[in-house]
Amino acid sequence: MRIKQLFDLTGKVAIVTGASKGIGESIARGLGEFGATVVVSSRKQAAVEEVAKQLKQDGINAVGIECHVGHTDQCKNLIDQTAAQFGRVDILVNNAGTNPYFGALEAMPMEAYQKTMDVNLKSAIELSNFAHPVMKQNGGGKIIHISSIEGHHASMNMAAYNISKAGLLMLTKNQAVEWAKDNIRVNAICPGYVETKMTKYFRENEEINKTFNNKIIMGRMALPDEMAGLAVLLASDASSYMTGESILNDGGLMQAQFM
Repeated sequence: MRIKQLFDLTGKVAIVTGASKGIGESIARGLGEFGATVVVSSRKQAAVEEVAKQLKQDGINAVGIECHVGHTDQCKNLIDQTAAQFGRVDILVNNAGTNPYFGALEAMPMEAYQKTMDVNLKSAIELSNFAHPVMKQNGGGKIIHISSIEGHHASMNMAAYNISKAGLLMLTKNQAVEWAKDNIRVNAICPGYVETKMTKYFRENEEINKTFNNKIIMGRMALPDEMAGLAVLLASDASSYMTGESILNDGGLMQAQFM
């Protein structure tokens, strides 16, 4: 059973941001099902408490801590509260994201650009920096950034989002280089199109949905749960020799660009 045991997260404490729904909620559940104590975090306390309640009903040790990742003080509080309550932070999943502006680059309001960068990229830097000394003190940890295929290619009307997600890819590499000495591994997951609130408009438009699905080798969008297994791998010792990597999980969408 030596390989199976590598996936065991018993005794580990994991923080997942943006975990009140979608990909974040699925990742929180996945980590919890493999034994981790899960801190469910998002902007509203009521929402994270509801997810934590559902997880606990399924036998997962979970708590909800409110955090708007766009605010530095709340990011620090999230790490501090977790460390105070559990004495450690082993896994940090930076999943929270936003895309407030969809339109031409030349018309993009700087306020929308800054909000996108604050939530999608700056928060990942700050949360990681706050978690770093806690992880180091306990012998190491794992950081997982949820980037996107949009960080790998340009697309119309999504400049700020694409830039922020591309930034996460380089952040992953730099943190991996600098923190390997502290036994902290850093990797990124790059989902393709997933059935979440962010893609609801595309799914509800029959023509756009058909166009999207035709571009994907597997012929459909992903379900949020299809991101969770990869997160468990990266959070566990099953990926103990992997750091600085960005893994596409897109149903073959990027490959289809060359068909």
